[in-house]
Amino acid sequence: MRAGLGRVGWMVRKELVQVFRDPRMARLVIVAPIIQLLIFGYAVSTDVRHTPTIVLDRDQSRESRELVTALTAGGYFDVVATAGHDRDLAAALDHGRAALALAIPPGYAGDLADGTATVQLLFDGTNSNQATIAKGHAERIVQDVALARALAGRAPPLEVRSRAWYNPDLASRLYNVPAVIGLLLSLVCQLLTALAVVREREIGTLEQLAVSPLRPLELILGKTIPFALIALVDLVLITAMALLWFRVPLRGSPWLLLAATLLFVACALGNGLLISTISKTQQEAFLSAFLAYMPMVLLSGFMFPVASMPRFFQVLTLANPMRHFLVVVRGIFLKGVGPMDVLPELGALALFATVVLTLATRRFHRSE
Repeated sequence: MRAGLGRVGWMVRKELVQVFRDPRMARLVIVAPIIQLLIFGYAVSTDVRHTPTIVLDRDQSRESRELVTALTAGGYFDVVATAGHDRDLAAALDHGRAALALAIPPGYAGDLADGTATVQLLFDGTNSNQATIAKGHAERIVQDVALARALAGRAPPLEVRSRAWYNPDLASRLYNVPAVIGLLLSLVCQLLTALAVVREREIGTLEQLAVSPLRPLELILGKTIPFALIALVDLVLITAMALLWFRVPLRGSPWLLLAATLLFVACALGNGLLISTISKTQQEAFLSAFLAYMPMVLLSGFMFPVASMPRFFQVLTLANPMRHFLVVVRGIFLKGVGPMDVLPELGALALFATVVLTLATRRFHRSE
């Protein structure tokens, strides 16, 4: 038993030395996750603010100016131009100079006093996500202006007070940054494991290891444990940046986060080992890992809500360990969930890890 642990330890040291002996690989393992976290944290956002807006004000009244002021006060819209004719609105939308056009008809002030005022909002639907969110903001602002005018001096018949739990400002950064843990750990474990095994096969050292005193299970452990350790280091780096830089709250247990991460890392390592058994060259392993990685991301709920997918793909996402891991991670960070709250997701991760590691180990034995 002690000899077996010693051989595994020797393999782990060998892999770590081989990884960090190349400065480019060290930068890939340590620096790349930080850069990607910054990109995901700032660039990947569903928040729509400072939407370029063009205004055609045919009324030129105090009420029409108040409407424009209300539209721009919250920071959602910026007036970049004023129009004199309808064709100016169309030209601005056609050439991408504006994403929203507001047309205020003549007599708007009088109609507003009578409660029959109408305005026209035109949106550039090229970016459907931006148009949908901007449309909601603009309609709400216009309706609030009309309601405030109609109820001037009177109490509203119904007062609605809304509150968003867990993310009061509805900042997409708080939703995206914890999920980056799943994306980066999956990429690092899956890709590095596949490349490491295939590299050994290409240079002929894998055959030498196969005839050494190492048992097959010890060889597999020696190849996967180093990248699991690297994944845990990346977990600490990403979590620290999320807490200290992006100010993402960690309301749940760090130990639950660690346990879920270990299960997910086991899934990713199994995928990488499985890819190595069907790849003959490092280029083939890289392409295979990338082709397996992209569907996992798209079907994880990171970019698009699972509930908005067609029914077939909703069912298909249940076979994606990244989907279950993102539910756990977001729940731990934002909601402070406990083990019993995410027990189905943890059970699914444990099942996937067992199945994929068993399948990868058997294929690895056959291929060697």
